Amino acid sequence: MGQAGLTDDTAPVYPGVLKELVPAAWHHVEQYANNPIEADHGQLKRRLRPMRGLKSDRTAQVVIAGHAFLQNLRRGHYELAVEVTPAERVAAAFTELARAI
Repeated sequence: MGQAGLTDDTAPVYPGVLKELVPAAWHHVEQYANNPIEADHGQLKRRLRPMRGLKSDRTAQVVIAGHAFLQNLRRGHYELAVEVTPAERVAAAFTELARAI
């Protein structure tokens, strides 16, 4: 089995804690390693700002699931709209889904 890799945001507390909890792990410290996650988070925050937050757990569940679905669709993780360019993928996928329903 290979060595596990951990990436963090260089907080001073991490190396000691990680060495204690996961001694065999490779501790990879990179300043901007979580940028893709932060970019997704920024898009979600941009969507939620006009809504003034989420009023219920159910609303949060629906919005977060929809956001995750669209991000995965744009990245080509589903077999939907694989024959079109990435810029046209969301529209083509929803057309395919509408025909299937």
